[in-house]
Amino acid sequence: MTQTVAVLGTGKIGEALLSGMIRAGWHPAHLLVTTRRSERAQELRDRYGVETVTNAEAAKRADTLILAVKPQDMGRLLDELGPHVATDRLVISAAAGIPTSFIEERLSPGTPVVRVMPNTPVLVDEGMSVISGGSHATPEHLAHTEEIFGGVGKTLRVPESQQDAATALSGSGPAYFYFLVEAMTDAGILLGLPRAQAHDLIVQAAIGAAVMLRDSGEHPVKLREAVTSPAGTTISAIRELENHGVRAALIAALEAARDRSRELASGNG
Repeated sequence: MTQTVAVLGTGKIGEALLSGMIRAGWHPAHLLVTTRRSERAQELRDRYGVETVTNAEAAKRADTLILAVKPQDMGRLLDELGPHVATDRLVISAAAGIPTSFIEERLSPGTPVVRVMPNTPVLVDEGMSVISGGSHATPEHLAHTEEIFGGVGKTLRVPESQQDAATALSGSGPAYFYFLVEAMTDAGILLGLPRAQAHDLIVQAAIGAAVMLRDSGEHPVKLREAVTSPAGTTISAIRELENHGVRAALIAALEAARDRSRELASGNG
């Protein structure tokens, strides 16, 4: 970990990556950050002991550039970086919906670019980061990207053609679970439980179910069937979910998220 990595744009995701890299063993002396506000720069220096620099300086000094800005800011950032990024640098984009071709066209020919779609649980080191290489990215570039994002969760390589589907499933995925927890908490209140108790019951059920899915290796149908006894409470609830088309609604929702990701990638923001 002797290379220098610069995080350009240190909002929630950028800072999560920064802190995760430090926990994973990166020395602050090998990390650079950029931010628009001077008070934010001071906060990052105090909290992590890293050096804050301009975007141009980061492009000149860092071996790896992580672009963690909002998608609508990417074009302007690349215009600023373009003259300073050498072709031996690795550029990693963590901006939703931005294809590697968009970045490659604005940098020197041959510059390696990797696209990553992290989700918000990177903030608690339980993220999933979906990784795709651009035209000039090598297996070594992908492995280096995995090393960085592995500090804040798991990583998965996919062809870039699958990034929109991964965004719908994983990038947006936490919001679906929050929505479900919200609805189930409201149901608990309707059934007579105080909100705090209903919330705690649902959150722990979600955590327990997720750990069982991860650690048991069992298919979710088998785990569900283990809870679903004949003529019991669970099968009554499952029947109502099916009657109300919950499965079909989830599929339609994911298709809508995928389609919107494609629109963003094509510039139809």
